[in-house]
Amino acid sequence: MGKAIRLDKYLADMKVGSRAEVKQLIRKGRITVDDQPATKPEQKIEPGVSRVFLDREEIGYVEKEYWMLNKPMGVVSATEDKQFATVVSLIKDAKRKDLFPVGRLDKDTEGLLLLTNDGSLAHHLLSPKKHVDKTYFARIEGIVTNEDVKAFEEGLDIGEEKKTMPAGLEILESEDLLEGQSKILVTIQEGKFHQVKRMFEAVGKKVLFLRRISMGPLVLDERLKPGEARKLTKEEIQLLKSLTRIS
Repeated sequence: MGKAIRLDKYLADMKVGSRAEVKQLIRKGRITVDDQPATKPEQKIEPGVSRVFLDREEIGYVEKEYWMLNKPMGVVSATEDKQFATVVSLIKDAKRKDLFPVGRLDKDTEGLLLLTNDGSLAHHLLSPKKHVDKTYFARIEGIVTNEDVKAFEEGLDIGEEKKTMPAGLEILESEDLLEGQSKILVTIQEGKFHQVKRMFEAVGKKVLFLRRISMGPLVLDERLKPGEARKLTKEEIQLLKSLTRIS
């Protein structure tokens, strides 16, 4: 499966405990490797070949994990936060302890968020050079017009050194029947702070609700309620890797 790693790292990666706690488990004779009691934390383990047990429970090794989360409002896109719940804390069945969100959604934004421990994939997906589309559904205060569509296509001044990259804006509903509100889809390739909100502010409008529905070829699973997550399928993982040319 991969190169040999230390027993204490193997067990710590799989959330059995900290390295210090793992040492205690080994000392107490509760860890076995290939039916033999483990004696040293630095013992080398070959994932996928060696069989490691805590008491009578086998601890299988997972090198990479990929999760799709329907991020709810009120949760922050971080691994740790002293004030708010984090997106990582919502992935209850994760094997790895080192998951992180790929990019971020604002605390009051919901929708598709990828969590993984695959740093190479994350780097490629977030690189502006890769031009990975991110599409959002939004409700807007104000009537979105064809002039706004053109402005988004040309790039907008949102108070930074450069204008935003060209963005796609599709009007779904924009009429007085909605009491001065519009429903739109917007597709961007950047990930600037509060970008979608700032873009609409630049054309004199306000985002009332925002949900990300896709990132590259990855589309939010409609069966996932806010706060729910599932592992990516093999097909979804391959689509992301082919998009970023990762083998």
